[in-house]
Amino acid sequence: MSRTLSSAAARLTWLSWSVLLLQQAADAWTHQAPWFIWVFKILPLLLFLPGMLKDNLRSFIWLCFVCLGYFLILVQRVFAQPDNVSVICGLVAVVVLFIAAMLYVRWRARELRASGAAQTGSGD
Repeated sequence: MSRTLSSAAARLTWLSWSVLLLQQAADAWTHQAPWFIWVFKILPLLLFLPGMLKDNLRSFIWLCFVCLGYFLILVQRVFAQPDNVSVICGLVAVVVLFIAAMLYVRWRARELRASGAAQTGSGD
């Protein structure tokens, strides 16, 4: 059962990460932002891509910390532009990303500990 929980959390993490990345890119595009704004909006999310692809749990943990910065910015923007669907979508994506990544780390770490204990126990 734990494997199904962690795989569902992983899929939700990837989905919300993709939505947040696309929302940030669309936001930069619609505001005709210069290249360095694009870098500040998108690069923090892309930095974790190699670690996430390798299933490195530390990458997911650090992604949660970076999500807090996006959360702060998007909450401010929701108060400034309460009718902007793109900003609301980004805020929902970052909240889901934080929760899903946090749960994925928790459940995946349990799986890895259990499989390590099983291998240690069977090696005796």
